[in-house]
Amino acid sequence: MAAPRPPPARLSGVMVPAPIQDLEALRALTALFKEQRNRLHHSLIPKLLLCEIPILSKADVKIARNDFREDRSQGKGGAHVRGRWQRIRETAPRTIFQRVLDILKKSSHAVELACRDPSQAENLASSLQLITECFRCLRNACIECSVNQNSIRNLDTIGVAVDLILLFRELRVEQESLLTAFRCGLQFLGNIASRNEDSQSIVWVHAFPELFLFLIITDLFLKSSELVQAMFPKLNNQERVTLLDLMIAKLTSEEPLTKDDIPVFLHHAELVASTFVDQCKTVLRLASEEPPDDEEALATIRLLDVLCEMTANTELLGYLQVFPGLLERVIDLLRMIHVAAKETTNVFSTCGCVRAEGDISNVADGFKSHLIRLIGNLCYKNKDNQDKVNELDGIPLILDNCSVSDSNPFLTQWVIYAIRNLTEDNSQNQDVIAKMEEQGLADPSLLKQMGFEVEKKGEKLILKSTRDTPKP
Repeated sequence: MAAPRPPPARLSGVMVPAPIQDLEALRALTALFKEQRNRLHHSLIPKLLLCEIPILSKADVKIARNDFREDRSQGKGGAHVRGRWQRIRETAPRTIFQRVLDILKKSSHAVELACRDPSQAENLASSLQLITECFRCLRNACIECSVNQNSIRNLDTIGVAVDLILLFRELRVEQESLLTAFRCGLQFLGNIASRNEDSQSIVWVHAFPELFLFLIITDLFLKSSELVQAMFPKLNNQERVTLLDLMIAKLTSEEPLTKDDIPVFLHHAELVASTFVDQCKTVLRLASEEPPDDEEALATIRLLDVLCEMTANTELLGYLQVFPGLLERVIDLLRMIHVAAKETTNVFSTCGCVRAEGDISNVADGFKSHLIRLIGNLCYKNKDNQDKVNELDGIPLILDNCSVSDSNPFLTQWVIYAIRNLTEDNSQNQDVIAKMEEQGLADPSLLKQMGFEVEKKGEKLILKSTRDTPKP
């Protein structure tokens, strides 16, 4: 269990009008940190210099100003100074982030004042602008830069950010600027924690459980892909299951994903798919005589459930169809589970009767069905994946799983679905099944149930479909 969150360090003071030079300097610095590989646009240089930015040292400003003027006079387009600014981004001194933090703290006074006195909320516009730009600047500075992550973390910026985000909850205003500041704050927390265990721990200490529970309840946690990706490794199995259940609920909601949801869920898809590829074999432990704690297995199984729902969404399907190693791992896992079920009696074994509806005795229920469903989805109108399943001898494997199973309801239906997607406009896969039928390896009655029939024309066997093609 995480350490208790320290009490918020409430900020006190009076609202101070936002100096325009602070806002302009922050915007320029935000752009500076965003640019990669010396791509800083020359138009940003004079904006940074003319603002007399207190964020940078006088030496840096003087050198950059002279370089910019020299390059401009020689017609170099500012290439030299762009290189200098890029080096500043990668070796940003601690004083830069201290100055940004000071601006953030000063602007936070207005938020706290508005929380105490709602009549002051109408004066928040300039402060929210500064807060948003501070978060954007810090967010960009943390991208793929552990040095900046560590510098910002060591200033206790994480604690200030979490306290400020929690203050946002108390504001009784409907302002788009507030929502923008809120989102930028979450993105900053996600970026500072990304691939940085020390930062992840600090975010966890400050944000759990109060902020995380708020984000989950308000459906805002799923909207921050950076925060989800950064904090997922810190969650225990039970917390992961809760998060994955939220994803399933969102994906299966009567309201489809919006155009703003799609980019976020593409990031979620990357996280879920990569985690499943890395950890899915842990489910095989359930086949042992003394199965381990079901929580770990349930978390892995829930990853599969999410992948099934994601691949049922046409906006996410294409990304997952080409995700490296996903289809291969699913087929490999299905084969291992199928072999384990035949060798010994375990949670993956097939029983000859169907239990009453709702009678679920273990976490492996439906796992095989969902593996086959995922294979079918990944092969939907995708010739490369159809051929890959054939190359991996996946077609006989899928057909061999077509049987009544109380632990895998609708198994036969998902086999039918997968075979139809595997054979659509794919004569080679159709030939494989036709030859299996001739050799007695495929049940003709089963093929008929699937909507297929085998015809012999001369020396050639043809698998004919008698139904329309299903959708994922």
